[in-house]
Amino acid sequence: MAGEPPREPVRLSKLMAEQGLCSRREADRFIEQGWVTVDGVVVDVLGTKVDPSARIALGAPALQHQRNFITIVVNKPVGYVSTQPEPGYTAAIALVTPERQFGPGPRLYGSDLRGLSVAGRLDIDSQGLLLMTQDGRLAQRVIGDRGEIEKEYLVRVDGDLVRGGLQLLNHGLELDGFALRPAQVEWLNHDQLRFVLREGKKRQIRRMCEQVGLRVTGLKRVRIGGIRLGRLPEGEWRHLTSDERV
Repeated sequence: MAGEPPREPVRLSKLMAEQGLCSRREADRFIEQGWVTVDGVVVDVLGTKVDPSARIALGAPALQHQRNFITIVVNKPVGYVSTQPEPGYTAAIALVTPERQFGPGPRLYGSDLRGLSVAGRLDIDSQGLLLMTQDGRLAQRVIGDRGEIEKEYLVRVDGDLVRGGLQLLNHGLELDGFALRPAQVEWLNHDQLRFVLREGKKRQIRRMCEQVGLRVTGLKRVRIGGIRLGRLPEGEWRHLTSDERV
């Protein structure tokens, strides 16, 4: 029986990102610094292609660099945008000041925020848990397509739910021509729903509710994986604790 055909070589940085070792941008930096080995051999040339089955390892300097990454939780109020704002709007990063820090951990100033990006956006009219990190691996786990990470929301609604609407919210709706993954949706009281999703399409919860006769009047994210908003006051931020995991 003929053996399997050889697999096409792939860019080392792409393979590192796919294996969850780091982001592609970080991979390029680590390769340039000579901090990456492939099958035990140091690779320091950008654009190098390798066999997909190659053994890739990060050197001690790269691992130390990753341990120094900053990750914080922000309780975003309504009215702030998650990332780079358009004129007239304010990005949530403006909330990350020493005066707004909640709980222990080092103070952060302007230079400390370099490379800090949002992992999982919130709309301007939504509030709650916003995760910011310098760690590309963590960001990829949160926003990746694998659907491994749960995001939990408290959603206030009004309107008249269509017959079978709750079942449809849990499974059976489509957005943009694609079926949505199963969700966990339940009533908490007469006008509030709890959503747990494993995907994050643009304005997904609001658009799901519109399809079943409901209008969202308030939306708050309270959890991403094992990270909870907890008692963090609105408009303040805190460092991720050592026992929190996405």
